[in-house]
Amino acid sequence: MSIAIRNISKQFGAFKALDDVSIDVPSGELVALLGPSGCGKTTLLRIIAGLDFADSGQIVLDGDDASARHVRERHVGFVFQHYALFRHMSIADNVAFGLRVKPRRERLAEADIKRRVKRLLELVQLDWLADRYPSQLSGGQRQRIALARALAVDPKVLLLDEPFGALDAKVRKELRRWLRQLHDEIHVTSVFVTHDQEEALEVSDRVVVINKGKVEQIGTPESVYDHPATPFVANFLGSVNLFHGRVEDGHLHVGNDALALGASEGSDGKAVAFVRPHEFDLVPGWDEQGALAARIVRVVSVGPSAQIELAHGDGKLIEVSLGRDAFRLLGLSEGDRVSLRPRHIRVFPTDALAA
Repeated sequence: MSIAIRNISKQFGAFKALDDVSIDVPSGELVALLGPSGCGKTTLLRIIAGLDFADSGQIVLDGDDASARHVRERHVGFVFQHYALFRHMSIADNVAFGLRVKPRRERLAEADIKRRVKRLLELVQLDWLADRYPSQLSGGQRQRIALARALAVDPKVLLLDEPFGALDAKVRKELRRWLRQLHDEIHVTSVFVTHDQEEALEVSDRVVVINKGKVEQIGTPESVYDHPATPFVANFLGSVNLFHGRVEDGHLHVGNDALALGASEGSDGKAVAFVRPHEFDLVPGWDEQGALAARIVRVVSVGPSAQIELAHGDGKLIEVSLGRDAFRLLGLSEGDRVSLRPRHIRVFPTDALAA
């Protein structure tokens, strides 16, 4: 089932939670709504589900306007951050709950309900826990049961609100991988809310970046990361170094240094530029043309990469990430002078920061 979100606006008192939001979710896609807390992600998810209603705009499901439909009529499965499992019910009964409360004319026979529950528990790889209770499960197991319960009613759309937010980092990573594999098996149209950039980029087919109730950018994980449309997107997606300078004659001037820009990067005038830590080449000494002169302040060499903190001539700190072996071959240490040559610079006019 496709989802078309058309010019959705929602206000709570004086606070504008959503401001003319339009998004298309093709059938079978897994889409992430990504943004900081309070940006409107969950409000939009609840409006899609029918748990809240917009002040204006439309929710179109498979070509039909569903804006006024009750949540029961939208064929939507919803997975909450904190599981919302019934503590007094077994795992099997939790999964079966949505099937058993359907109107009598729509309800499956009890034998068919049990077969579907068994199949769903096998799908989420927890059939061996059918007779246990939620308190006997780990957080990751409870979240998978919550997903099985949402899938039990055969939803046309699956909505997930910070599904892994209550879990520790290692379990989150395991469940992210598992969710992607599960989606590839069942192909149900899915929208999930997260403020975790890594989660959105790793799991989704497309990412919708939202800020202050507005859509900043929509695209594949690769496109929004490599080609951010706004300073907010560039700054929000992963670590970046921010430089204030001036674009002139195809160069970004930062203090006394001038960095060459590509033909399509930046128009003349005051500008802000973003460079990710892994996008620098580091050269010993200050003799490099078109590079930033800096001095190594601190090196943390743990695991496969070396995280290097450097001070630019104006005192600004710059973060650089290099492979641990590559850094070791340079023979550099704290206090050494180096030149930093960025391989990729994203440039925006200064006034875009306030937009």
